Amino acid sequence: MFDGINKRVVSMWFPRLASDRVLRQCPIEGPFALTVKADNTERLYCLNQVAEQVGLSRGMSFADARAFCPDLISRPARPDLDAPFLAVLRRWATRYCPWAGYEGTDGLVLDVTGAAHLWGGEAGMLDDMRARADRAGLELRLGVGETRGAAWARAHFGDVHSTLADLPVAALRIDGRMVVALQRLGLRRIGDLTATARAPLARRFGPELMLRLDQAMGDTSEPTMPESEPPHYATRMSLPEPIGLTEDVMGVTARLLAPLCDKLKAQEMGARSLCLTLRRVDQGCQMVELRLAAAMRDPARILPLFERGVGKVDAGFGIDQIRIEATVVEPLAVQQIGRRQASPDQLNDLITRIGTRIGLENIQRFLPADSHIPERAFSIAPAAFSTPERGWSTLRSRPSCLFPPESISASGSQPPAQFRWRRMRLTVGRATGPERIAPEWWLPDDNWRRGVRDYWKVDTREGRRLWLFYTPQNPGWFVQGEFT
Repeated sequence: MFDGINKRVVSMWFPRLASDRVLRQCPIEGPFALTVKADNTERLYCLNQVAEQVGLSRGMSFADARAFCPDLISRPARPDLDAPFLAVLRRWATRYCPWAGYEGTDGLVLDVTGAAHLWGGEAGMLDDMRARADRAGLELRLGVGETRGAAWARAHFGDVHSTLADLPVAALRIDGRMVVALQRLGLRRIGDLTATARAPLARRFGPELMLRLDQAMGDTSEPTMPESEPPHYATRMSLPEPIGLTEDVMGVTARLLAPLCDKLKAQEMGARSLCLTLRRVDQGCQMVELRLAAAMRDPARILPLFERGVGKVDAGFGIDQIRIEATVVEPLAVQQIGRRQASPDQLNDLITRIGTRIGLENIQRFLPADSHIPERAFSIAPAAFSTPERGWSTLRSRPSCLFPPESISASGSQPPAQFRWRRMRLTVGRATGPERIAPEWWLPDDNWRRGVRDYWKVDTREGRRLWLFYTPQNPGWFVQGEFT
């Protein structure tokens, strides 16, 4: 297609991608760094230009950095957020050419062959890249060459005008130990390698060095493959005549759900959130959002969940277009059929139906926590966004109803024969215990500062089954729970 046109590759390197992402949302004038824990040591992961100017560098321990620069402001690194941010930059880079791919975790590679004239030439295109990155608060370094390796070398170790032979051997994308070994032999620049016999280098350093050298010089091809766009899960239908009845809208929604769920199934994905957009003839839009308690792709289960929201839609003079989109998706593996297995589908559907009325976050479940303290042995999380992985593991049963300790009048270390609790006089029929629980000294908790507790399970003749405890250090009896 480009016969007679030299191939041109642009390497875009964002040396401060992680810190620039954070500082775009919360600008900081002074030294700033992101930290990550490696080998049980907190180290600097990415830092801004001010931090480098005061002498800090990547890989430095955070303790040394704070001692060297007390004004350093830090945040924990989030590589899981850096990758989506780089994906956004890749889509932005497609304005210059359709062939845009990733180069590591902080760079992009573009095949701009035949596209530079659209920007008034290669220099104009590069100037536009720099200007837009600067306005976005991103530091960008560019390299251009006829090969991917040459463009990468100029972006990381030179500039667009650098001669490849004058760049250091590290610009060949080789291992750091190989770089040190070459420097010890006096081979410090790429030009030194090209002037050296290949056979001795290949025997000493293996085929990797020769491959990287040939890729940079153009003797071995290295394709620039564009990244495929992620699947878009949406379907729509334009109607020849406006509709307004709930039954008609639900019928069209059912027709749109079928191909949408087929596409989700083909990708082994499930929808967690869907948006139904209803366009009226006056160009106004009504949206019905549906958040699901679990990933789904069954049209028969999803359709009834839209009915409540569709019933509240103001159709105006009629609806002439309906669009449904899965706005949040997650992996959902294919399930084996033909075996009778317990399915949580009914519970998830119930959570979704209730959640559309009061909010999914307000439907909560108890989850076990790693603690022997009764108050800390559980946590509360939204049922739609959590899954119980295991049950509570305890040698002794725990009451189903737990409340703050309530004092009762009793003496001695053994359970009293009679006592008053909540205006009731109770008689002990059987007492099981004691179970001694010691405080977790490493956690601050004023309720457990008095020391150990001896717990008893008490069955009263009146039918109450209570959980009592005795505090030996400061003698006293308390009721903390009730068995049902």
